[in-house]
Amino acid sequence: MTVQPPGRRENEAMLRIFREIDHSPATTQRTLSLRLGISLGRINFLINTLIERGFVTVENLRTASAKGPYLYRLTPRGLEEKTRATHLFLAEKLREHERLATEIRQLKREVRASGPLPRGRGGDERG
Repeated sequence: MTVQPPGRRENEAMLRIFREIDHSPATTQRTLSLRLGISLGRINFLINTLIERGFVTVENLRTASAKGPYLYRLTPRGLEEKTRATHLFLAEKLREHERLATEIRQLKREVRASGPLPRGRGGDERG
């Protein structure tokens, strides 16, 4: 298993947030956290980062309370960034897919070359 650099993980998390906001603008950070499997504190940090960068705007749907549902909207810059991030993410996943396919082909060759496992050595004992 490979460990992703922090920047890559953050970019992937932001892309997932972009997609959720684009799909369901009237959401809560708690809902985003549950849907994406990201801690509430991290969602809060990432949403605020997206707002600071001008990718997302936020509108409180309740006028009398600071708490409650918000309406998150992708700005034109946010839509551009979402598109760019999607292209980069897809390209990375395609490279990863090719690396995995190559590794699987190699493992299959190694298994064929080694022949069947001897009985009692982790092979199928049923015969």
